[in-house]
Amino acid sequence: MLATSAGQPFTVAKIPVASWSFAIRIWLATVLALFISFWLQLESPTTAALTIGVLAEPTRGQALDKAGFRLLATVVGVVASIAITGFFSQARDLVLAAFTVWLGICVFAAKLLDGYRAYAAVLSGYTVALIATQQIDNPQRVFEFGMARGAAITVGILSMAVVNILLLAPDRQPRLLAQLSAIHRRVREYASAACCGEPGNLTAFLTLLRETVALRPEIASVALESSSGSVRSAAARSAAVALVAELQAARTKRDPASEASAWAARELPRRDDEVRQDLSDLRSARWPLRVWRAPLHRSYRTAAESGGRAAAWFAIASTFYIWAGWPAASVSLSFVALITGLGATTPNPRGFTAIALVAAPVAAILTGMLEFVILNGADAFPLLAIGLGPFVVGAALLTTSKNILWSALGRAMLSFPMLMLAPSNPQTYNPQAFLFNSLFIIAAAALLFAAQALIPPVSDEKRRMRLLAEARGGRQELGRPTGEAPEEAMFREASRIEQFLAAGGAQDSRALAEMLSCFDQSAILRLCDAKLLQFTDGPLAALADEAGEAIVRRDTVTLRAIAHRFSEQTARQDSIEADVAACLILTSNVIARGNGVDSPREAT
Repeated sequence: MLATSAGQPFTVAKIPVASWSFAIRIWLATVLALFISFWLQLESPTTAALTIGVLAEPTRGQALDKAGFRLLATVVGVVASIAITGFFSQARDLVLAAFTVWLGICVFAAKLLDGYRAYAAVLSGYTVALIATQQIDNPQRVFEFGMARGAAITVGILSMAVVNILLLAPDRQPRLLAQLSAIHRRVREYASAACCGEPGNLTAFLTLLRETVALRPEIASVALESSSGSVRSAAARSAAVALVAELQAARTKRDPASEASAWAARELPRRDDEVRQDLSDLRSARWPLRVWRAPLHRSYRTAAESGGRAAAWFAIASTFYIWAGWPAASVSLSFVALITGLGATTPNPRGFTAIALVAAPVAAILTGMLEFVILNGADAFPLLAIGLGPFVVGAALLTTSKNILWSALGRAMLSFPMLMLAPSNPQTYNPQAFLFNSLFIIAAAALLFAAQALIPPVSDEKRRMRLLAEARGGRQELGRPTGEAPEEAMFREASRIEQFLAAGGAQDSRALAEMLSCFDQSAILRLCDAKLLQFTDGPLAALADEAGEAIVRRDTVTLRAIAHRFSEQTARQDSIEADVAACLILTSNVIARGNGVDSPREAT
């Protein structure tokens, strides 16, 4: 029944109509992909159907963005497969060793990226498993198999695009604008509370910071939604960066020092105007006045260790399969690589493997019911399409759940049943083949889970400590040219805080206090450097250079003396000189306070 309560979306069976629309689109796209694959007599129709499950994103732009990365990563994976089998075709062990290294490299790259870029990195890795490893006994078929996979993926992408266009799949841009506007409103409320002298709320600050940074991967997908998509994407990206800058200025306003309050009182209106302008540009599809990047913090040591552990897990699985001498073990080994790769794009790889381990037997039972009870020997395509409906629609509905566990389970259920069913024309009904195929998928998840118990993923504590060490190291490097605007560097530091919190950093109050102290120092020192550049060619150039050197030395006494000399240059409180003087004093305060961090200065 439709629910029409005020402010509530329409629902059917207590599920929003938008979720039903999304699920039906996924089912229709799956049916269309299979129909075209059968009509063209493609070698791998299952891959076309799986592509739909992979591209099951709620908006048109997100699906297109992910499709582009899927196609690019497939090309990279096919080339890597040809290269690996070409060099090591005479030795199976060397093929597995080369692929193990390649998988580790791809997981390393994925840990340095986010969103669909991270997915593309791991897809480049496990594509080799799906092509080269499965054809390890027939290396001459690697090129042919790779082309067949590429053709099936192309069919899946085109099918998804056609269904999204015909059924009017929503764009991401309107909701993105609404989200950014809502965050801006909450940032202004946070700033207003600071101006009124109310106690700070650290939880509110961290929540706003995380929500803003989390929009980074989705902003890129807006570029593919229309002819003005690239303009809207640039405006949205600049708005996100400006929001972090405004949030930092509001945080500075809570500093008890009078200089900090005076500086932030001038800085806040300017930052708020920048956000307003960027949101207006996003709404009107105009290029923003400042096209800012939104850089991501990259932890190379953690990425390298994650890549090494992924390679070790695959090596353990390979060793086990070689020792066991199971027939068709290469199929199961490719699933080990697939689960390893996809798990690398999540905060908890072992948790992802556990979900796969639960989803695999459930998928086997459901697929067995579909193949041997519902279809039961039928070879008419309409019956296959109708039979797939409840399974695909149900899994797609699960992916829309706000519960992370159910959503992840839904993602798995969009893929595993299709892998086990392996649709073909005509459909084969071989209970023994189905049983072995299902057991190999379950065995892959179980073996990977055991390998991860033997060599656990990088722990949250280690990730936090490395992020904190990197923040300390970055603080020592402040003052050196990086090619980033202060606002861009601020966003990168905010993404590091987001990663710290994702690793459980909210429970470590002392480490969190130091992380925020590093963020404060980084922001104000870079802003101060940028303001000093305004005097590069003027009569105060020598004084500005002296201030820059004092910032590098962290000389608070000299900074205060130079601030006094700047303030002597003008009697106006709204002049550039007065602004720089206040900024220099604030910088000296932040540096002095950063030398001894005790606890967060804001109430939790």
